[in-house]
Amino acid sequence: MPDTAGSRRRTAIVVGASVSGLFAAAVLADFADVTVIERDTLPAGPEARPGVPQARHAHLVWSGGVRAFEELLPGFTDDVVARGGRLLHIMGDMVSRAPNEVWFRRFTSTRHHNLVCSRNLLDHALRERVLRDPRISLDENAVVEGLVGDAGRVSGIRVRNGSGERTLSADLVIDASGRGSRAPGWLEELGLPRVTERQVDAGVAYATRLYRAPAATVGTFPIVNVQAVPSGAAPGRGGIILPVEDGRWMVTLSGTRGGEPTKDADDFLGFAGGLADPVIGDLIKGAEPLGGVVTTRSTANRRRYYEQMRSWPDGFAVLGDAIAGFNPVYGHGLTVAAQCAVALRTVLRSTAITAPGAARRIQRAAARPVAGAWDLAVAQDATYPGATDTPPTAVEKFLARYVDRAVTTGARNPTALGHLLDVMSLSRPATRLFAPAMLLAMAFGPKAPHLPGPPLSAAERENARP
Repeated sequence: MPDTAGSRRRTAIVVGASVSGLFAAAVLADFADVTVIERDTLPAGPEARPGVPQARHAHLVWSGGVRAFEELLPGFTDDVVARGGRLLHIMGDMVSRAPNEVWFRRFTSTRHHNLVCSRNLLDHALRERVLRDPRISLDENAVVEGLVGDAGRVSGIRVRNGSGERTLSADLVIDASGRGSRAPGWLEELGLPRVTERQVDAGVAYATRLYRAPAATVGTFPIVNVQAVPSGAAPGRGGIILPVEDGRWMVTLSGTRGGEPTKDADDFLGFAGGLADPVIGDLIKGAEPLGGVVTTRSTANRRRYYEQMRSWPDGFAVLGDAIAGFNPVYGHGLTVAAQCAVALRTVLRSTAITAPGAARRIQRAAARPVAGAWDLAVAQDATYPGATDTPPTAVEKFLARYVDRAVTTGARNPTALGHLLDVMSLSRPATRLFAPAMLLAMAFGPKAPHLPGPPLSAAERENARP
């Protein structure tokens, strides 16, 4: 709710012009004057920047994220589509091989879509939409050195740029600085205990190369996805063709320890063809590469349990990847970022920014979308050798087995697939998988035979020929 105490308008600082940070700034602008602190110089167009190296790889936004985008910024999805993005049906516009080695049938779900474009385009559209708000100002090339305040309340930040260090005051500080967040150390400097953390690292490395899409496929070709198999002694290898704007295919390959893709352009095609199904390699065999191969290894699932801390300062909260970063293969980071901002807005509509306990309520609300994505990612990634020093819990083991069974059923049963997509798209909690209709489908529902190969139509195959 608007904070009308006193005569001045409230102030807020957002650390990081990330997707999380920009959505948070858009929410906060209804309640305060907002300053976004960013260490990079933001590009003027849909271009890469140092602070977002993951932007070079395939991204998509699940339907839970698309809905959150629209709640926060009505019309934003249409804007991205007008710039060249696509809104695709799940699974009608997706050819996908599951981790348990079955192909999904292409049932069209009317309530589930993927927003597909390059990360650079998405970030550019979001920057333009959010930063044109006169209530939001941007401070670039500025590094946050720490928080101002004490264990009971944060009252601002210490920030450094070319002119030296200065202090900025605010009624609320939001850390949206991503995987590299320094919030645990900042809080310790205020006298708070170290936050509990957990890391599950499947050891995944990513390699991406852009290709010119065959002309006949532009605007119509589906996503093609071969997911890694987590069980067994062999490394898990996967890949995806993401048709993005400007008539390009963004091809991202992945592999776990001992099976990582490299920067070598000569090896890229062979790696793609050597996946559990060679469909990606077959499709790009004659395609024209647009540049070289880029790689990354920053893919571990890492979560900080701020919501469990016994004490929490007023005036400070952490959102998005700064709470938890996920293995990018699941495509949940952007969705969680938007859902955290929705959680922030929900709290502030009923609680003044300066109210005692408001920041703790924000932190606990943001933990809910984080937890949903975390459980899905960790249930699979914890099964890879060397992924974690902490064995999977009994709940995680059960969830992994149950999801595997749900995937097997969903691959050939529309009812089960609908429930599975509700959860995988972060539209509904995992309890959706235990709804009576899902249990009946798993036990007795109609089950067509598993597909022998990727469900590409004859026309799609023909159009993909170079």
